[in-house]
Amino acid sequence: MNFRKFFFGIAVLVLFLITEDLCAQTKPSAKTVDLIYQNEEENLQVFHQWIRWNNPGSLLMNHLIKLASYHFDLRDQEIAKLTTPKAWSDRQQMVSKKLAEMMGPFPEKGPLKPIITGIIKKESYRIEKIVFESRPGFYVTGCIFIPDGIKGKAPAVLNLIGHEQESFRAPLDQMIILNLVRKGIVVFTIDPLGQGEHVQYFDPKVNFSSIGYSVVEHCYFGNQCFLSGYSSAKYFIWDGIRAIDYLVTRREVDADKIGVTGFSGGGTVTAYLAAFDDRVKVSVPCSWSTASRRQLETKGAQDAEATLVNSLAKGITFEDLLEVRAPKPALLTFVSRDQYLTLQGAREAYQEASKVYAMFKKTDQLQFVEDDSKHWLTPKIRVAIYAFFMKHFGLTGDPSETEIELLSAEDLTVTRTGQIASSFGGDMVFDVNKRESLPLIAALEKSRKNIGFHLENVRRNAKEISGYIGPSAVTTQPFINGKYQRDGYSVAKYAIQGEGDYAIPMLLFVPDDTLRKHPGIVYLHAAGKITDAKPRGEIEKLVKKGYVVVAADVIGVGETKNTAARGIADGYTGVLLGRSIVGIQAGDIVRVVRYLKGLSNIDSTRVGAIGLGDMGIPLIHAAAFDESINNITVVGSPVSYKSIVMNRIYKVGLEENKGGGTHHPYEVNFSWGVASVLTGYDIPDLIGCMAPRKVVLLQIKDQLLQPASDSFLNEELSFSRAAYE
Repeated sequence: MNFRKFFFGIAVLVLFLITEDLCAQTKPSAKTVDLIYQNEEENLQVFHQWIRWNNPGSLLMNHLIKLASYHFDLRDQEIAKLTTPKAWSDRQQMVSKKLAEMMGPFPEKGPLKPIITGIIKKESYRIEKIVFESRPGFYVTGCIFIPDGIKGKAPAVLNLIGHEQESFRAPLDQMIILNLVRKGIVVFTIDPLGQGEHVQYFDPKVNFSSIGYSVVEHCYFGNQCFLSGYSSAKYFIWDGIRAIDYLVTRREVDADKIGVTGFSGGGTVTAYLAAFDDRVKVSVPCSWSTASRRQLETKGAQDAEATLVNSLAKGITFEDLLEVRAPKPALLTFVSRDQYLTLQGAREAYQEASKVYAMFKKTDQLQFVEDDSKHWLTPKIRVAIYAFFMKHFGLTGDPSETEIELLSAEDLTVTRTGQIASSFGGDMVFDVNKRESLPLIAALEKSRKNIGFHLENVRRNAKEISGYIGPSAVTTQPFINGKYQRDGYSVAKYAIQGEGDYAIPMLLFVPDDTLRKHPGIVYLHAAGKITDAKPRGEIEKLVKKGYVVVAADVIGVGETKNTAARGIADGYTGVLLGRSIVGIQAGDIVRVVRYLKGLSNIDSTRVGAIGLGDMGIPLIHAAAFDESINNITVVGSPVSYKSIVMNRIYKVGLEENKGGGTHHPYEVNFSWGVASVLTGYDIPDLIGCMAPRKVVLLQIKDQLLQPASDSFLNEELSFSRAAYE
């Protein structure tokens, strides 16, 4: 053992001496050390190691929430002044008027033309399968459940369904429907748009929607409606109003005892319908989603039908939907840890509405039930629903829930093929929205005949509609957070102040030459500023030609891309506020241009901008609003909102969801859109506003994001060309 230790020690000593000798022979020179140290990998993220902006993915949503807080605070101040029943009654009238204005006129009521496609007799009740027309050629499917032994007329409940793709055929919905029926209540339930047998973009090749399941379809056609100036909630509400129209025609139904309830998305529509239709005596919205302070602060704006255009800017929130119908009976239900919605917001809504009911001395008419659960209608909540309807309909008996026999989807299929599209055809939301948009487009065409007058109107209208706010005269100093020297030019990481409490991250590329003044380019890429910023990239080519280039991530792009909430949350919050993301980004672009023009090595008469992909849209807005942008080049961008509204299928704002299958192939966003845009302008009008400055359009895309054809370009850009001519 001792010999082993001895030889092991000798071996270690020899190895040590050899290593020392090798190190002495390969010791690097000072120049080599410098090269090793300087050849670090570049980090072009401007907010790297920046405490204040260490979560840049939340900057856009925080900015929007701050804007929203201003309107919430104003509303709170108004509510605090309401100290008499008369004051609340006056507000109810004002809210009703504002809601009607925001929703726009509903169509005239035509014949429902109901068809009973089948009858199923069950023990103690029967089901009639119904198809009616909520407007001419617009078919709605549903089932009416009628308890046996009705003497005289019975109360009725319209059950509105959440986002279950199978609609009222889902077990939870059947549980509620059949238990209400057992209490002696007639229940009518209909397929919401995009669900059950009312799929809006039905594709027989996949026997499903070509767009995706209910939520995706709702946002998809909802975006088309936003461009035309209103919320798709209008269609959900109208179908509900017409369903009540059908209910009151039934000999079994007491027209003075109409209730409505729904869960999740159905809770949202319940709140709307109860606010719009005076015939609703009892309202039970469950786990709803519409604009409220806490909803925007926590989970963010939800689906398109939960978003009313400019509602928050006009001081209207979810609480107003409750208070406008006070003191009619209302039960609010919620759960403790909803994944999508905010319990704090629900509690605060109840607290505020309670004050109204107390003012009218009807505190017993408003109740709130909360249970411990995820997003669901728990047994406790379901029993509370039954009991509330029974109380206010004057029904006696036990409100407890009983087991029910589930019906199959086939039992509850209303149409011959299982879809309105393949059984009846008729209109979908797209078709109606297209017809309602034609007068808007005709008005634009008429205005374009007087080019000078039209361009003046467009500049004014577009600023207001898009929510553009240009930079103030006072400019803040840029902040540098690093710099790299490359072959022939430098790259510096800067940030400048944005519209609000956020910074715009930028990369400044400056050639190493002797020119005193350089032409400048603002470079905007939809995928972010670093996309073309690497050595031998597109930006380097421009710098090597003598340009000073600023590659910027305007708010919502690149480093500041929204990662704090769902992809729709930023655009839809903007819809509530009357502030499009496009308009906010346009303001940021002008700020970047002015920063570039203010540099000592820039020829301020030769500063242009390049927008790639969706960045072409805010760039065109910015250039139309601010003449300091001398020229623009737009690459691979859509140039028409009209084409999105007038074509059934579009792909602007769609992101492929890998692995989503036919059920969820896409995510939808509205960051590219401007609500109400077609009421005042379109992108070609803005291009016309730039005349005679230079505009270069390359690889322009149509609504399918395919290379635009000559006929498409000739049609969409005819006014732009006329303005230049």
